[in-house]
Amino acid sequence: MKILLIEDEQPAARQLTRLIHEYDPSFVVVDTLDSVEGAVSWLKTFPAPDLIFMDIQIADGLSFDIFTRISVESPVVFTTAFDQYAVQAFKVNAIDYLLKPIDPADLGKAIDKIRKQPSTAPSADLSELIRLFRKDNFKDRFLVKSGNNLGLLQTEDIAYFLSNEGLTQAFTYNGKKYFIEHTLEELETLINPRDFFRISRNMTVHLKSIVRISPHFNGRLKLDLNISSEAEAFVSRNRVGDFKVWLGG
Repeated sequence: MKILLIEDEQPAARQLTRLIHEYDPSFVVVDTLDSVEGAVSWLKTFPAPDLIFMDIQIADGLSFDIFTRISVESPVVFTTAFDQYAVQAFKVNAIDYLLKPIDPADLGKAIDKIRKQPSTAPSADLSELIRLFRKDNFKDRFLVKSGNNLGLLQTEDIAYFLSNEGLTQAFTYNGKKYFIEHTLEELETLINPRDFFRISRNMTVHLKSIVRISPHFNGRLKLDLNISSEAEAFVSRNRVGDFKVWLGG
């Protein structure tokens, strides 16, 4: 069986490849792609694989977007770490899926199902799933003051939030900072939890801002960010477990 992986997180791709080979060493992972553009280009160029594993949220959007760009002729199993609402939508639409972290037994069942009843790509209406996975339910911008003027700060430009003496600031990748009218507690329900994690009482970081993770004293983790930080970034000991789960997707 020739299998294509569409997954933008390399650790997850390596783990899935390992599980596939453990299930059947004769299976071949023909390629691993990390974007909608890459997947569309590959599927236009090469023969359809026997099976595709697709992560939902990849580098440049949702993997659902692939189906609007090209006819997918292979059976597809989606992989996701999303919540029970999305899982219910998968079930209602009879769409094959695996929850991350992927369990070897579940992987085996999914492959067995495809081998016994090979089918083409999902024919169900994906609109409900797209709605669930889009970021429309979370803030994509904040109103901020810039001197005497008001401006808009895009959430995707924020590397981390820092709280100090009851005031919250957003720090951008280009080194700017802005006061915002939300506490870190409020932000936990306003920004996408797949992108941001509150590592301590006073700091919330974006996944893409993290470049290095090191063990530290008292069970904490120290984070090196890709921008200069006004405060050192430590993951509190009581948040380390959840932080590792979050990193795993």
